Amino acid sequence: MHDDVTQAATTVIGAGAWGTALAALLAGNGRPTRLWARNPDHLRRMADSSVNDDYLPGIPLPPALQFESDLQCAVSAARDLLLVVPSHAFRQSLEALRPHIGDSTRLIWASKGFEPGTGRLLHQIAEDVIGATRPKAVITGPTFALEVARGLPTAVTVASADQAFAAEIAARLHNESFRAYTSADVVGAEIGGAVKNILAIAAGIADGLGFGANARAALITRGLTEIMRLGEALGGHKETLMGLAGLGDLVLTCTDDQSRNRRFGLALGHGQSISAARAAIKQVVEGIDATREAHHLAGTLGIEMPITEQVYQVLFNERPPRAAVHHLLTREQKAESI
Repeated sequence: MHDDVTQAATTVIGAGAWGTALAALLAGNGRPTRLWARNPDHLRRMADSSVNDDYLPGIPLPPALQFESDLQCAVSAARDLLLVVPSHAFRQSLEALRPHIGDSTRLIWASKGFEPGTGRLLHQIAEDVIGATRPKAVITGPTFALEVARGLPTAVTVASADQAFAAEIAARLHNESFRAYTSADVVGAEIGGAVKNILAIAAGIADGLGFGANARAALITRGLTEIMRLGEALGGHKETLMGLAGLGDLVLTCTDDQSRNRRFGLALGHGQSISAARAAIKQVVEGIDATREAHHLAGTLGIEMPITEQVYQVLFNERPPRAAVHHLLTREQKAESI
């Protein structure tokens, strides 16, 4: 591949629904794009059929999208790597990429969550593994992969400490149905994307218990307060958390059953066990690990996050969902702004 093409190319690491949707978006926008998957058989089926039947069935992939099963070739073929893997696999994936990363390689990720066991944000993991000086950016916001793959209107935030890099990535993503905004607030963008999964579980539980639209609206609003408390304590900005990366993503995941975390909560509210609910989802429920880490961070930082606390009690201390809601409703009265 010629150097000028390599400089403009992106390799997407991870061929689940979201990774495939982003790869298809970039390729459809005329950007040189490769897609790498951990499972070579999965990649081969996509290459043969031009469809990701496992995650985006029936949606044709653009002819320009290329598929690469060799990790070294996939990494060396592009200047920019877009990592789209579950947050629990983020460090392991970066460590696998590191031997193949060149001096000019730049990193983007569209993963959301905390590192299990440490509570670290993904940009901190990236700094640990590939260094602090390399350009890095996160793509986040209210996005269901299936809707992006179908070309339905979507807006995201691209956050990076390097604003020129953020603007470049946003321009590559942007088209008539996909709008990309930029931000310098990486911490705020990541907190919004991680904590909303916890609140989506809570919203699912409330709906599963039949508590109605009023309760859901109150939960979303008070949930946003929890996101803002934690985000600001870690250095994020209120404006980011009131935007697409915070409020936008929160509303999406709390109100639509495309959200795995909401569906998991619904199952708990309907009386299913945690193990049965997880098995029914058949994909990673990011909010489970996020609950543990956010609960720990809130305790360490001295931040009150009552909804997160009750989700934690349900998931890790066997508190019945109805009892958890009762705990929330019987808390001491106070001013809303506190």
